Amino acid sequence: MLNKHKNHLFVYGQAGVSMIEVLVSIIILSIGLLGLAGLQTASLTQNHSANFRSTATVMAYSILDSMRANRIEAGAGSYNHAFGGSTPASDTLSGQDVGNWLNELALRLPEGSGSINVDANNRVTVLIQWGDSRGAAAAQQFAMTTRL
Repeated sequence: MLNKHKNHLFVYGQAGVSMIEVLVSIIILSIGLLGLAGLQTASLTQNHSANFRSTATVMAYSILDSMRANRIEAGAGSYNHAFGGSTPASDTLSGQDVGNWLNELALRLPEGSGSINVDANNRVTVLIQWGDSRGAAAAQQFAMTTRL
């Protein structure tokens, strides 16, 4: 742009971009990309934890369906199992159901284990726990209570 002032000719404007402006824009872009990578990592971690919770829910419904199909043994407490207890004998249907269920928990969930408790009123409490080292806490637990 040209401007005449007292018979002098002045040139205003910029001929190019300075190196400092380029460096500042690269730093701003880098910070934004690092933030985006952090969000992606957190998203993957939470998605993995949610998948484990969904699996625990499906597994709880699975054993409850088996118990409802065999109400007499379930009401008698044949499905009761404590955390860390020995694998039930497979000579009964309830023992086979609980043994298969525990094996599936161990296969589908990291450090997966479960417990089942049927009280005198036929109220069933199913607890499932697993190790979730990628999530917010090291150990997670899912509980479901229902009536047969």
